Amino acid sequence: MEVVYEDNHIIIVYKESGEIVQGDKTGDEPLSERVKAYIKKKYAKPGDVFLGVVHRLDRPVSGLVVFARTSKALSRLNNMFRDGEVHKTYWALTKNLPPQEEGTLEHWLVRNEKQNKSYAYDREKPHAKRAVLKYRHIGSTDNYHLLEVLLLTGRHHQIRCQLSAMGCPIKGDLKYGAQRSNPDGSISLLARKVEFVHPVSKQPISVVSPLPDDPLWHQAGGMERP
Repeated sequence: MEVVYEDNHIIIVYKESGEIVQGDKTGDEPLSERVKAYIKKKYAKPGDVFLGVVHRLDRPVSGLVVFARTSKALSRLNNMFRDGEVHKTYWALTKNLPPQEEGTLEHWLVRNEKQNKSYAYDREKPHAKRAVLKYRHIGSTDNYHLLEVLLLTGRHHQIRCQLSAMGCPIKGDLKYGAQRSNPDGSISLLARKVEFVHPVSKQPISVVSPLPDDPLWHQAGGMERP
């Protein structure tokens, strides 16, 4: 586990693809428990360690996850995430080049609980939720293209679903139209940057994730355009 930022109130860690943020029916050890163990050992804390989960990443996604270390930070971060005051930037590798170098995608997403999948529509449907993101093409390798995505809403599988609807499914994401899986079961989507005003100190926080081990990320990221 790699800790990217920590203070008395928050801790931000890098999640590997395949890890779950919070416990689920699989019974696998979640990242939250590993973070608790890290805090307990580092600070020699007796008893239970407080840790608040304020957001999640899909299991096959890698990148930054923010946790609250105090109840005050948890309450305020929950409000900040809800009100769009936490700005999250993602990187995605796609096989296809988007139709424009940059743009805004707006869809209405309908979630199918049984399939654990969302479907994108161009106009409002019953039970649909409005989904908006901005993207720009920032680099390419011989076979793949690196897109930077700024989330303006937070919907189920939003980036995966909307990029697929644009004709650019994420590398390895079979559920949303990729032709083949990644060898490690990941999808090539990275929670790259998180920016917000600290819930307690009110200082600006801007944290950037390390890149996954796959050399393709480093190759594409090395060609990033300003």
